[in-house]
Amino acid sequence: MRIRRTAALSSLLLLTSLGLGATPAGAEPTPGPAPSLYAQDSTARAELGADSAGTYVDAKTGGLVVTVTTEQAAAKVRASGATPKLVTRSAAQLAGAMRQLEAQAKIVGTSWGLDPRTNQIAVEADRSVSARDLARLRRVADSLGGAVRIARVPGVFKKEIIGGDAIYGGGYRCSSAFNVKKGTATYFVTAGHCTNSASSWSATSGGSAIGVREGTSFPTNDYGLVRFTDGSSPGGTVNLYNGSAQDISSAADAVVGQSLKKSGSTTKVTSGTVTAVNVTVNYGDGPVYGMVRTTACSAGGDSGGAHFAGSVALGIHSGSSGCTGTSGSAIHQPVKEALSAYGVSVY
Repeated sequence: MRIRRTAALSSLLLLTSLGLGATPAGAEPTPGPAPSLYAQDSTARAELGADSAGTYVDAKTGGLVVTVTTEQAAAKVRASGATPKLVTRSAAQLAGAMRQLEAQAKIVGTSWGLDPRTNQIAVEADRSVSARDLARLRRVADSLGGAVRIARVPGVFKKEIIGGDAIYGGGYRCSSAFNVKKGTATYFVTAGHCTNSASSWSATSGGSAIGVREGTSFPTNDYGLVRFTDGSSPGGTVNLYNGSAQDISSAADAVVGQSLKKSGSTTKVTSGTVTAVNVTVNYGDGPVYGMVRTTACSAGGDSGGAHFAGSVALGIHSGSSGCTGTSGSAIHQPVKEALSAYGVSVY
């Protein structure tokens, strides 16, 4: 597909991924956290290191809250302009809890990650987890002194790739996340479990190739890179499925408590909230690490789509356990990690 047809490319390769059914397809973009919040979050985490047990966005004020375990660290946070919150469990204790889960409860159908709002590791177990395995999971959690909480979620954690229409390769349909550049070359990033399945990608089922795989990583990570080979020069925007597109000008790591949107080839434009970071997901064919969990809904074919807030790229859709009403448990791969791995940038 030649990209002088910008409208067509906008609808195909600006694709994105999951979201929450509360926002209808074609919704107008809403601004995410101000860029200064992402910078503040990055600075706080870098400067405090192990003195912080995580950061999150205050639901009432929209300001950054930084969890700390000492008054000295709290003073540093106040000086930076953020709000400190004293908590009982340190970053080291929470990391230790995750190591225990990894060692003793690595069960297919589970995921776990940091929820700094409650100073806990939040575990989800899907309906495929047996009563015996759930009991084992609870025993491990009980041994960790309240550092872990467990919730059952409907559906089954899975990678959301199916046969269909959007970007096609190897007999599957996925979604593209963000268009990126390195020098004068243009690419798009998508999920690694998608790019694992094919080296050549098309914009229509059975159509001519528009790009070829240049990199793929799954499991452990879930990202892949496809280089445009059809002479196109696509814009750096995300399809809003209402005839318009959201410009993407930067990338950042998502912050717990912030809102985001998803645009994908199946569920179109939807929205949700970030609920956990540094998430491990135990898929049937291998774990992925360092992911982000949201309340967004998604469906088959959304794999590889983009999570974003305003003009900020946040993540690449990996999978979920499905969606009940407007409540989902969608997982995304942080996009900054993928950009760094391939030496590319959004534009």
